[in-house]
Amino acid sequence: MVMVMPGSGFNSSSGFGAGLVGGVEFDEKDASSVSRVAGVEYTVPLYMSTVKAEAGGNETTAYLFGVNEDYFNLMNEEAEFGELFTKSDVSSKAKVAVIGSKVAEELYGDDENAIGKTVRFEGMRIKVIGVVANTGDSQHDTSIVIPYKTTFGSVNPDKTFWAIYVGVSSKEDIESVKEEIKSVLSKRYSEDDFSITEQTEILSMINQIFDILNIVLVAIGSISLVVGGIGIMNIMYATVTERTKEIGVMRAIGATERDILLQFLTESLILSVFGGLLGLIGASLTVLVVRIFFPASISLFAVIITFAISSGIGIFFGVFPARRAARLSPIEAIRYE
Repeated sequence: MVMVMPGSGFNSSSGFGAGLVGGVEFDEKDASSVSRVAGVEYTVPLYMSTVKAEAGGNETTAYLFGVNEDYFNLMNEEAEFGELFTKSDVSSKAKVAVIGSKVAEELYGDDENAIGKTVRFEGMRIKVIGVVANTGDSQHDTSIVIPYKTTFGSVNPDKTFWAIYVGVSSKEDIESVKEEIKSVLSKRYSEDDFSITEQTEILSMINQIFDILNIVLVAIGSISLVVGGIGIMNIMYATVTERTKEIGVMRAIGATERDILLQFLTESLILSVFGGLLGLIGASLTVLVVRIFFPASISLFAVIITFAISSGIGIFFGVFPARRAARLSPIEAIRYE
């Protein structure tokens, strides 16, 4: 899929999201010109807005998509119940809609119950003829898809489109199609007024953002680990000081330096592992909340890494006070006040 968008769109040179405000507003003439480009299989003019949809006393917020019949082929969507609208529905400005499963559940209680019912928004009454299966994409699952010509009027009086989506018949044709679309649209607009982006470019940009987020989170996590380790070391030093006399007694009755060292290292390890366990519980609760809105999970690998790092921190920062405890002179330790 290739996306023709206003402004600089998602081009990497402008940064993610820059240029989406401003630029041109496409019309039917642009969509028609793009559809005649060699190698283009589908051309979908896209009008998009957010609406308050009502039905049977229920209300929900949904994404309104005004598109043509090629949209479903391009997005690889099929009707779970009912049917999809056709080219004749687009031409006749039919007041029909294909809705997402989440909209169907919130307005009608069940996907199948939505078929044949009416949904109201922006002063329009639209008949639901189809419900698409749940995709896991919140935008599609909360969408109301209608013929783009049906939006002409109160919803879209200017008869313009936010973007034009293009399905290219062959992967090898993508670059030539992009160049030809650019040439066609440049006859009406300046090259700065629109951008032509393919899915891989958007994916690359998103991956860059996640890479930056990962670096920031690792840096924050590293600082937290150092601070936590210093805290453990201070606690263990205080513990050694408080138990100096006890250490002296243990040495006097036969405990070796190795025994004392292992005892304090074990205490430090337990302290840090317990802290790691609390962190893991906190992370799990956070994931349970986040996964309501976004797919998230904690893997076994993450659990293993959590305990490995917390154990390592406990041993590394606990070894210094443990060595101090182990090297105390038994006589001096017993006399310590």
